[in-house]
Amino acid sequence: MKIPLVDLSLQHQQIEEDVRRGFDEVFEATSFVLGPQVAEFEQAYAQFSGVRHCIGVGSGTDAIEMILRAQGIGVGDEVIVPANTFIASALAVTRVGAVPIFVDSDPVYHLIDTDQTKDAIGDRTRGILAVDLYGQVAPYERLEDYARGRNVAVMEDGAQSHGARRNGCLSGGFGVAGATSFFPGKNLGAYGDGGAVLTNDDDFAESVRRLRNWGGTVKYQHPEIGFNSRLDSLQAVVLSAKLKHLATWNAQRQEAAARYDALLAGTSLITLPAIKEGNESVWHLYVVRVPERDRVVAELNAAGVGAGIHYPTPCHKQGAYASLGYREGAFPVAEKAASEILSLPIFPGITAAQQEHVAELLLRLV
Repeated sequence: MKIPLVDLSLQHQQIEEDVRRGFDEVFEATSFVLGPQVAEFEQAYAQFSGVRHCIGVGSGTDAIEMILRAQGIGVGDEVIVPANTFIASALAVTRVGAVPIFVDSDPVYHLIDTDQTKDAIGDRTRGILAVDLYGQVAPYERLEDYARGRNVAVMEDGAQSHGARRNGCLSGGFGVAGATSFFPGKNLGAYGDGGAVLTNDDDFAESVRRLRNWGGTVKYQHPEIGFNSRLDSLQAVVLSAKLKHLATWNAQRQEAAARYDALLAGTSLITLPAIKEGNESVWHLYVVRVPERDRVVAELNAAGVGAGIHYPTPCHKQGAYASLGYREGAFPVAEKAASEILSLPIFPGITAAQQEHVAELLLRLV
């Protein structure tokens, strides 16, 4: 039995007619860039996320960069970033000329270590970029307490948390603004790259709209330096079609996670994922910890199970950030997790039989 890490074909089967119809409308009107489909999706996703504004951009990385620039963060500034995340979170900070200051993750949930974040805030700190990981939201209330009155902006990287909640508040509504990605494998994924900025601040939203469109919202008027980073109309069609199913798909992920919990219970060799109090996860990933992880992954893959690793190398150990001088052991929790974490197949439509096969094989291998 071959089981992929993610099966996007199941989603496409459910939305194929809507996508074809929407594509035909775009082709007929030739509204390929910032067409009405983009505005329609932006409005729908803002409503879904419980915020006033959604601004579609070219990628999740661009979305983070737009937030940083709209906040006025740049050369000479520092932004705190968790070491346990995909490198895009840190690269966006670097792209604006600021310096990422890494902090460790907590040992249970793998989210940003709030105590270490508090200690890392210094005179040059202008931002805290927390990351919603594996489908659950970071503890923003504590971060905002630490940042209050210190000219430090709290920002959300919500690329893995479409529809997740913390203390009843939806992902995208935390901090000054939230960035998200619509990379195909996300809970809400396009058929290519895409991203968005979410915010409740009218002025902030207008600033991002200028930044994504060469620094202006009126053709041939560019009051500031901007970029060409706009969500394509065709991708907006796909996202609108998928958005109608997202709540159902997230519920299917939650059911699948509960099934894995039951199937894998009872052994001390597998550390199951935990959900932080106050969180409702949408299970972008189902991440366990096992001994001899590399061997286990290799044998799962050889048996046709698409297990993965998110993420095998913490940001501070990447060659891109060697110049920052972090040494081995700088963030021991993230480093230990990186040698143990293992992502099991999870996606809307995964069957009980598929999960039973994955669990049986994993239990045999550990």
